[in-house]
Amino acid sequence: MSDGCGAPAQTATPASLDTNGQVVVAGKVSGGDGPIGGAYVRLLNGDGEFVGEVQASPEGDFRFYAAEGTWTVRALSAKGNGEASVTTGEPGLYEVPISV
Repeated sequence: MSDGCGAPAQTATPASLDTNGQVVVAGKVSGGDGPIGGAYVRLLNGDGEFVGEVQASPEGDFRFYAAEGTWTVRALSAKGNGEASVTTGEPGLYEVPISV
């Protein structure tokens, strides 16, 4: 099912995920009432430039495949906006929860 933005459907990312040698930035968008589904989640590079966007799953889950570096993950929703930063290095899973 397409959400209109061409992004793959988002699902929860298990901690045991085999990243196949890639850097994976993943997390959940949540607010005071719990997960926020449908939020638009943007990945920005260390210079603040837009790199990609996905729509969070109904449970608030999102995932990006990135490179080594410093990233900002920003969530935009009708319930509010929030962001978090992460620095990635070796391939693996980097969890980034976002509160709005």
